[in-house]
Amino acid sequence: MRKSALIVLSGSALLLSACGGGGLFNRQRPDEFAVQRQAPLVVPPDFALVPPAPGAPRPTEQSTAAQAQGALFGPAQPRSGVETTVGQKSGQAAPSIRSTVGDPATQTVAKGEVTRDIVAAPEGDGREAQTMIGGT
Repeated sequence: MRKSALIVLSGSALLLSACGGGGLFNRQRPDEFAVQRQAPLVVPPDFALVPPAPGAPRPTEQSTAAQAQGALFGPAQPRSGVETTVGQKSGQAAPSIRSTVGDPATQTVAKGEVTRDIVAAPEGDGREAQTMIGGT
C-alpha cells in the first residue's frame, strides 16, 4: 500500500511541476502597441499588362466545355488537302432536307411484310435455317 501511495504521490508531483512557470494572469502576451503597419502592395512598373482592345471578346466568354476542349486538344487545326477536296466535291445538302423527308408527297418504296419479318426474326446461330414458302 505504501508503495502505491508513493508512486501516485511522485506521479502527481511530476504532473504539477509541468504546470509551473507562471499563473493565469502573468503569462506573456503580444504587445498590441508593437504592431507595425505593412507597406501597401504595389504593382511593379515592369509588369507587362496590356489593356484589352475595344470590342474584343472577353477570355472567359467561352463555355466550360470549349475551354476544356481547348486545354486538352489545343486550337483548331487546319483541314488537310484531302478533307478539303472531299468537302468541296460532296456539295451542300438542300436547306429544306429535314422537312422534305417527312413530306407525304415524297416517293418511298414499300418494304412489305417480308422485310418486316426478316427484321423481326429472332437471332439464331445460323445452323438451323428454315424457309417457309407460301405460308405452309
